[in-house]
Amino acid sequence: MLALSVLLCMIVMSFADPHAPQGPTFGTRTPQSTSLVLMVLGSALLILRRSRPRAVLAATSVLAFMELATMEPRAPVAVCTVVALYTVAARTDRPTTWRVGLLTMTGLTGVAMLAGPLPWYAQENIGIFAWTGMAAAAGDAVRSRRAFVDAIRERAERAERTREEEARRRVAEERLRIARDLHDVVAHHIALVNVQAGVAAHVMDKRPDQAKEALAHVREASRSALNELRATVGLLRQSGDPEAPTEPAPGLAVLDELVDTFRHAGLPVAVAVDRPAGSDGPLPAAVDLAAYRVIQEALTNVRKHAGPGAKAEVSVVRVGSSVEVTVLDDGGSGPAASPEGEAEAESAAARPGGTHGLLGMRERAGALGGSCYAGPRFGGGYRVHVVLPV
Repeated sequence: MLALSVLLCMIVMSFADPHAPQGPTFGTRTPQSTSLVLMVLGSALLILRRSRPRAVLAATSVLAFMELATMEPRAPVAVCTVVALYTVAARTDRPTTWRVGLLTMTGLTGVAMLAGPLPWYAQENIGIFAWTGMAAAAGDAVRSRRAFVDAIRERAERAERTREEEARRRVAEERLRIARDLHDVVAHHIALVNVQAGVAAHVMDKRPDQAKEALAHVREASRSALNELRATVGLLRQSGDPEAPTEPAPGLAVLDELVDTFRHAGLPVAVAVDRPAGSDGPLPAAVDLAAYRVIQEALTNVRKHAGPGAKAEVSVVRVGSSVEVTVLDDGGSGPAASPEGEAEAESAAARPGGTHGLLGMRERAGALGGSCYAGPRFGGGYRVHVVLPV
C-alpha cells in the first residue's frame, strides 16, 4: 500500500511544472519513459524496506542519482529515497542515522546541484536537501519514542513482576511464621495434655484425688491451647471478615505461668531472670515473644525427650544490647518415685524425636539477627542457648 501510494504521488508530481511562465502549472509537461521506469522500480523496492532497509536505501539512492543527473524534465524519484531514509532512521540507532542521513543528503544535493541541468541554487535542489533532512529527523524521533514507550512498558512489567515476587515472599514468610507458632503451641500443650492424661490413667484407681488434679491440668492446658490456636488462626482471616477477639502475645511477663504448667506435669524447673539496673524499659515485642517461645519449645523437648526424673534450668539474662536465654537439662537419672515418673517410664521408649522445634528456634533467632545453639552437654543432658539482640 505504501509503495503504491508513493508511486501515484510521484506520477502526479511528475506532470507538474514549477517553472512555467505564469507560475506553477499542472499537465503542461510529461515525464519521460525512463523516468516512469525509475519511479516504478523505486516504488517496488519500498516493499522490502522493513526487511532490508539499508539495501533499499542504497538502491533507491542510485535510482535518484540517475534521475537527477540525466533526466530533463526531472521526475521526483527522490521521494523513494526519502521514504527509505526514514525507515533506516526509524530502525537503527542515532549514530547510524547521522552517518547515513548526512551521506544521503550530501550525495543527492551535490548531484542535483553539480550534475543536473538546473542552476545549483534552484529551489528543487534545496528542496531535496530539506526533504532528506526531515526524513532522517522524523525517523530518529519515531525510533526514540518507540524506545521510550518500550522502556516504560518494560519498567512496568518489571515492577509488576517485582510486586508479585514480593507478595509471594511475604506470603511464604507469613506462612512459615504461622506454622512455627502453631508448632510451638501444639507441641507444648499437647505434650502436657498427653503427660497429664497418662498420669490420670495411671492413678485413677489408686489415687482418685490426684487423678482429678491431673485432669484439671489437662483441662487448663487444652483451654490454653485452644485460646492460642484461635489467636494464631485469626491471622488467616480475610480483610473483610469479622474481627476475632485478640489477646496480647505471650512474653516473659507470663513466664511463671508457663513454668508452672511444666511443674504440674512433673518436670522440676528452676528459673533465674536477671535484668540489670538501668536497662531500658521492657523488651521489644518481637524479642519478648521469641524468648518466650524458645523457652516453651525447649522445656517441651525436655519433657518429651529427656529421661525420667529429668530437671531443667531456665535463665534469662540481659547482657548489654542483647538478651541471652539458656535452657539446660540434666538428661534424667532414672525413673522418679512420683506417679508422673512412673507413667513417663512406661512411655519413654515410645517418644519420637523431631527437628521442627529446633528449626523453629533457629528461625526465630535468625529473623531477629540473633543466634541459636542447641546440643548435648558434657556429662549428659542438653543445652539450648539463644542470643537475641534488643
